[in-house]
Amino acid sequence: MSESKPKRVISVSPMPPEKSAYALARYSRSPDSIRESLEWVRTHNSEKFLESFYFQYGHASIADLGHTMLCFEGISELAATEIEEEPLWDGQAKSSRYQDFSRAGFVTPPELTGEAATCYQAAAKKLLEAYAQVNARAFDCLAARLPRPDEMKPEVYRRNLAARAFDVARYLLFWGVPTNVGQVTSIRTLEKQIRRLKAAQYAELRDLGGEIAQACAAEPDCVWDAAMAREPLAPTLARHAEAAEHPALAQADLHRWADQNLEYYAGGKPARVDLIRPSDTSADIVATLLYPVTAWPFRELYELARGWSAARRAEVLDVALQSRTKRDDLLAGFHGGLYAYDFAIDIGAYRDLHRHRRCHKFRQSYCGSLGFDTPALVEEAGAATVYREAMEGALAAMRSLPAPGADYLLPFGARGRFLFKMDFAEAEYISRVRSGVKGHFSYREVAWEMKLKMEQLEPELGRLMQATPPWVEDMLKR
Repeated sequence: MSESKPKRVISVSPMPPEKSAYALARYSRSPDSIRESLEWVRTHNSEKFLESFYFQYGHASIADLGHTMLCFEGISELAATEIEEEPLWDGQAKSSRYQDFSRAGFVTPPELTGEAATCYQAAAKKLLEAYAQVNARAFDCLAARLPRPDEMKPEVYRRNLAARAFDVARYLLFWGVPTNVGQVTSIRTLEKQIRRLKAAQYAELRDLGGEIAQACAAEPDCVWDAAMAREPLAPTLARHAEAAEHPALAQADLHRWADQNLEYYAGGKPARVDLIRPSDTSADIVATLLYPVTAWPFRELYELARGWSAARRAEVLDVALQSRTKRDDLLAGFHGGLYAYDFAIDIGAYRDLHRHRRCHKFRQSYCGSLGFDTPALVEEAGAATVYREAMEGALAAMRSLPAPGADYLLPFGARGRFLFKMDFAEAEYISRVRSGVKGHFSYREVAWEMKLKMEQLEPELGRLMQATPPWVEDMLKR
């Protein structure tokens, strides 16, 4: 009788993140089986191990081996988008398509007090009141235009129309609307997130960075098995996650350099989608570093940097790096992709496209100076006056409020500038997935234009992008 084959795939139940990292790190550094490594960890101190190997010796990949689940409740949409900024991030946020935000209230940023807070709150209430009105009128308009098919159940029909009406009404939501986010990340990504948030320009984010660290130092708030031993989530991480000052300092330094060396950009209305394939790496990095601190289109910044001398480009690079310490990675601006899409799109579309992980994303300030978009259904539903007055009122109030608290009042329908850098595979994926008939009409149009721009720049590759034209619709699908 032949011997049974040894088991080659061994499953391991969830463990505390730091113990999981310790067990798998030891597993790679000893001849022991995983069972023996787990028994070792039971009787040895995981915090001491991480202190030595991760924080002192810099074996950063060890922290990829332990994962945490955290949920954020009652945070602003602005904070949610910043939380999701990590490239190696997995999570979900509250959907604006399937939930009614008219009674959600809003987050008043800590930066706004007294008369400024009163002004903000008045404009926010008007946006939510307009949101409820536009939503109701859009639903009634769709119901009149699209009778229920006999084979579709009434509840399914109503849910599908409600989702489409919310797609229109959401233009009146704004960064200050509260939301929830659930995330699963490695403790390495979580450390980067905490450090980044602690140095953020917004007080809400700085507070959240501290609260995440506190949560890591404490026992979990929710447990699956009440009989299991309780212990802190990631105590070693909590002790070492100080604010990452370099990115904020570098942005301030670059902002000063741009103010002193570049003219104010006062160009006309930008194209919704522009695509460029940079061939000069140095000019590409310089243009990317300057993009968030200016109002310049990426194409013009890149051509400007290409025309500079090597010494002038080096000046920008040195300014960007002068605050870097041994613990800081290179800034995101040094990362790149084969293609650079420069978008002038509404905030809601950016919020959805921002969730794509396999690209590098950069934004210009939330100034509201590019105006706002108006969905066609707003006019058709007879809600144009309500919509326009709320949007114009919010943008006017924004201009009267101090930064950065004013950013919380920026409606999702307002336009902004965003740079996405990616390879062809990611461009194809975003264009194919986001152009589908079930998607929001705003990012569907963006995804379609991504294909058109690629066909112009790279005809051989553009033909491979199987995007759905925005005029192909099925309003009863979601």
